Amino acid sequence: MCCLRFTMSSSDRKEVERQLKTAQHLGNLRQVKYCLAILAIMDGQSFAQVALILRVHEKTVAAWVCAFCCYGLQGAPHKKPTGRRPKLTPTQQEVLAQFIEEGPGKAGFSGACWRSPMIQRLIYNRFGVLYNVFYIAQLLKNLGFSFQKAAYDSDHLDEHKRQAWRTQTWPQILRAAHTKKALLLFGDEASFPQWGTLTYTWARRGQQPKVKTSGKRKGYKVFGLIDYFTGHFFYQGQDGRLNSAAYITFLTRVLEQTTQPIILIQDGAKYHTSAETQAFFAQQTARLQVVQLPTYSPDYNPIEKLWKKIKQQETHLHYFPTFEALTEKVEQALLKFTNAPEEIIALCSLQTELAQAA
Repeated sequence: MCCLRFTMSSSDRKEVERQLKTAQHLGNLRQVKYCLAILAIMDGQSFAQVALILRVHEKTVAAWVCAFCCYGLQGAPHKKPTGRRPKLTPTQQEVLAQFIEEGPGKAGFSGACWRSPMIQRLIYNRFGVLYNVFYIAQLLKNLGFSFQKAAYDSDHLDEHKRQAWRTQTWPQILRAAHTKKALLLFGDEASFPQWGTLTYTWARRGQQPKVKTSGKRKGYKVFGLIDYFTGHFFYQGQDGRLNSAAYITFLTRVLEQTTQPIILIQDGAKYHTSAETQAFFAQQTARLQVVQLPTYSPDYNPIEKLWKKIKQQETHLHYFPTFEALTEKVEQALLKFTNAPEEIIALCSLQTELAQAA
C-alpha cells in the first residue's frame, strides 16, 4: 500500500480548499475529486484508501499527486477523458448512414427495409468491424436514425391521373359549383364494429391494458355526405350491408332535403358505379352531377377525416355489450357533428395541394 505525506503552506491549503468549493459549486466532479485527493494525501491517507473512497484507480491518485507536486493547482484535470475510440471513423459513419438511407436493395440485401442483423452484416462486410447486434440500435440513434413502423407505398397508384385530377379536374369542379350555386358534396361510407376498436393508450410498463369486447361480428354502417362550402352533414345509418339499393335510397333523401343542384364527388366502390346506380344518376341529371375521385385516393376525400375523428372520440377503446348500445353511441356522435358545421369545415379541409390548385 503506497503512502506519501507532504506538507504545504497554510495559504496553499486554503487555495486548495477554495478551489474545492468552486468545483463543487460548478458541479465539476473530477476537479472535486482531485482537490479531495490532495487534501487526503496531505493528511496522511494512503493512495489505496483515497482511491477506494473516491472510486477511482490508485494510479489516478498517484498521477494527481505527481501533477500537484510539479505544477500545483495548475495540474488539476480540466478535460474529461476521451474514453475508448469508436470502432468506425467519422467518415465511415457517414458512409454507413448513406448506405442505410439508400435502402437494403442497393447494398445487395433482399427486403425493402433494414433490420439490425442486416446492418450488423453490412458493417462487417464494408468496414471489417463486428458490432454486437444489440448495440446496433444505439449506433443508429447516434447517427440520427430512429426505430419506426414502415408504411406501404402502393405501386398501383396512377400518379399521373392523381396530378391531373388535382390540377385540372378539381379547379373545374370548384368553378362549376360556384357558377351553379350548387352543393359540393364529398361522399363515403364508414363501418363501426360492435366488437370494438383498439388504439394506443397509457398503462404501466409491462402491463398491457385490456378492453372488454362482445366478440360479435356485427357493425353499424353509415352513408355520409359533407358540403365543402358550408360543412353541412348528411348521413344515414343502417345495420344491413352496403349496396346499390341502400345508396340510392340515401341519395334520394338528400335530393328531397334541398332544391339546389348537387355536385357529388365519390370513390369507386362497387355500389357507387353499379349499373343500378348509374341508371339512377341518369334519371337525376337535371340536378345531380357525379364526379369520380382518382383510384386509391382517400386523401382527396375530406370526409375520411370526419370518420377518423368520430372513431377516435366515440368508439375506440369502448365496450358495446349490445348492438343497440353501439348504434346509440354512433348516432349521438353523428348528430353532434350535424350541429357543428364549422367544426366539419375546419376538420375536413382538403389537402394543402388541392387548396393551392384551386
